[in-house]
Amino acid sequence: MLMSELPPTAAATVGRNSAIMLGASIPISVALDNVLIAMIALCWLLDRDWRTKIQSARDNPVAAAALLLFGALCIGALYPTGNSATLLKYIDLLLIPAFMHFFRDEQTRRRALILFCCAACASVVVSYMAHWNLLANGRWLPGTLENPSGFKNSITHNLIVALASYLFALFALKEKRTGRRVLYIALSLLAAHNVIFMVYGRTGYLVVAVLFTYLALAHFGRRGFIYISLIMVATFTTAYWTSNTFHHRIDSALNETSTWSSNAAASTSVSLRLEWYAHTINVIRENPLAGTGTGSFPAAYAKEVEGRGMMATVNPHNEYLLLTVQTGVIGLACLLFLFFRQWRSAVLLETPQDRHLARGLVLTFVIGCLFNSLLIDHTEGLLFAWLSGLVFVTIPTDKRSAAVTT
Repeated sequence: MLMSELPPTAAATVGRNSAIMLGASIPISVALDNVLIAMIALCWLLDRDWRTKIQSARDNPVAAAALLLFGALCIGALYPTGNSATLLKYIDLLLIPAFMHFFRDEQTRRRALILFCCAACASVVVSYMAHWNLLANGRWLPGTLENPSGFKNSITHNLIVALASYLFALFALKEKRTGRRVLYIALSLLAAHNVIFMVYGRTGYLVVAVLFTYLALAHFGRRGFIYISLIMVATFTTAYWTSNTFHHRIDSALNETSTWSSNAAASTSVSLRLEWYAHTINVIRENPLAGTGTGSFPAAYAKEVEGRGMMATVNPHNEYLLLTVQTGVIGLACLLFLFFRQWRSAVLLETPQDRHLARGLVLTFVIGCLFNSLLIDHTEGLLFAWLSGLVFVTIPTDKRSAAVTT
């Protein structure tokens, strides 16, 4: 039987199961991601109740803000210098209403989060195996003995595992049974250790610190903030003196920052980012209000550094700067408005775990977008849309109108 001939209940079941399976797929397989996304989009389209779908997207403050941002990017793609191919990199924003459609059931959301955590655990296991040199011939994996990431590159791996560590901490706070609580605490600590002591991604270091500082402050108050501050200082001091990976990454960042000059071509990770940031700001000054068009960054940046002997990049590794070049301060305002809507909407969620997860998601991407263009990266952009749909669908219907008008 063709998918188009399936009854609505069957299509809904396939869509829900595909949304659940994405939890396991996002940390591991891009190919499987694409198959599941296609299934979700098709099943969502097969639901003929368009009035309900449109009303749900319009009334949900997070979905509406995501669509507003995508709309700004669509307008940018119409510029003479625009590129519709780049617009497709932001297509995950359109999936947020579809994810919300299939995550309306609590059991579905719980299963999806469990699968995500299982996949993150698999990434940690693979990382430890690479660290112990048990995957010397695993050429299909990106990790190495020196930088033992799991199924993804080090930046993506650390972002996923840092978020999983935070999730396990949330599970531990909610769990009443001692045995399971101890297990969740152990998994949280193991994931945090993997991020801080083993893998190169410096963004992950900062994400772990911010997420757990927020959680301690939000859940335990001022005393929790004091305790977590002491723990963080002790942890990062220990990592600096005992982990060659952490020590090297911190020292290299400090050295590259101190020796960087805007007048000389950069050649190292941090200095290249500083160079990209500086010249991207110059590009923004030329068209600050509406930008130069979605997909115009490579040409605009190449023109800026032409004749200076500097590397022309297609990505400034900063989502805020990239979006501002393409859509101006209007597009940047749309992105900040999306984050603002997510943060404000978190208070409308029914359980502390949902509220902390929602704000943990916002903090992760607010920080991550400072050092990477996360929304155009496949895994990170999809993770943002998937978790946004999973978490913010739980905003009570009777509170959505108030949130939209706030």
